[in-house]
Amino acid sequence: MAPYQYLSGMALFFWGVASTVCAAGNAERGLALYQSKCVACHSIDYNGVGPAHKGLFNRKAGSQTDYVYSPAVKGSTIIWNEQTLDKWLSNPEKLIPGQKMGFSVPSAKERADLITYLKITTEQK
Repeated sequence: MAPYQYLSGMALFFWGVASTVCAAGNAERGLALYQSKCVACHSIDYNGVGPAHKGLFNRKAGSQTDYVYSPAVKGSTIIWNEQTLDKWLSNPEKLIPGQKMGFSVPSAKERADLITYLKITTEQK
C-alpha cells in the first residue's frame, strides 16, 4: 500500500469517528432542555398529559398499559430508538398522523441532546 493510500484511509477513518462523536448529544444540555420543554407534559417516572418516559428505548410506541394513547400512536408499529425519536421530535404529525403531541423540536442539536439525555436516564430506571 502506498503511503498516500494509507494516509487517505486513516483520514477517512478519523473523520468517521469524529462525525459519530459530534453527532452524539450532550446529556447535560438534554436535561436542561427536558426540564424547560418537556416536563409540562411528561416525566421520567409518571404519566401526565403525556406518557412517562421510563423504559422508553426499544419499546413499541403506544404500548404502556397505564396511559391512554391516541388511536394513531396505539396502532403504530414504531419502536422507540434514536432514529425514531429524532423523527418524532422533529415532526410528530409527519411520523404518526393523528397523534396528540402538539410540540416539536426543530433544532437537530437540541433533539440529539434530548435523545442522549432520555437514553441515559430511561436506561438507568
